[in-house]
Amino acid sequence: MDWNLLATGLFGAGHGIVADGDFLQGTAHFDGQPITVIGTTNHAPIGVRLALAQARVVLDTLAQHPERPILLLVDTQGQQLRRRDELLGINRAMAHLGASIDLARRRGHRVIGLVYDQALSGGFITSGLIADACHALPDAEIRVMRIPAMARVTKLPEDMLTALSQSNPVFAPGVSNYVAMGGVRSLWRGDLAAALREALAHSPRDDLRAIDGAERGGRKLAAAVAQRVLDAA
Repeated sequence: MDWNLLATGLFGAGHGIVADGDFLQGTAHFDGQPITVIGTTNHAPIGVRLALAQARVVLDTLAQHPERPILLLVDTQGQQLRRRDELLGINRAMAHLGASIDLARRRGHRVIGLVYDQALSGGFITSGLIADACHALPDAEIRVMRIPAMARVTKLPEDMLTALSQSNPVFAPGVSNYVAMGGVRSLWRGDLAAALREALAHSPRDDLRAIDGAERGGRKLAAAVAQRVLDAA
């Protein structure tokens, strides 16, 4: 979905969100209250500049507008694969973005992620997946690693991984599989404003993704193993 159509559906025609290249930012008003909106568009690769720009808005919101909600609009092809960004420390810039979002959550800001187009790899991990809850549109595309790349990393045959992906969401891309695993809390259909209202009111403060994954059958052991580690600590 086009980001402007999405913003209009959520906040109306005068939504106040602007694009600076691939970077989205602005202050919208929702149910009479301001909400900070940041994100990316055009399947943006997240490099040092984009990561730091997003983190700057999060930290400014934290400093200037205590407890104001933050909406993350996610459309990314993952981290920027460029020597310049590697030399500048893209890993630290993306970690800074993730830490900024986590700090906002700890300071009482409700943070909601919405994958409206594409979410891949590190660009998704350091944004939407760190929110209080991450949601998605039904037509969104989500994956961390393609099966050919997974085969190279795991040294397992592609046909074996393809067969596993038919029955195990952990091995399969697709938004429905991320819902099953608990990484995506829900799909937003129909009235987008009503879906955002529900998310702002009822998104959990605690990380329930492993529990959701167990209940939905997508990650059957993660919650139980995590609990055993906690019990043994």
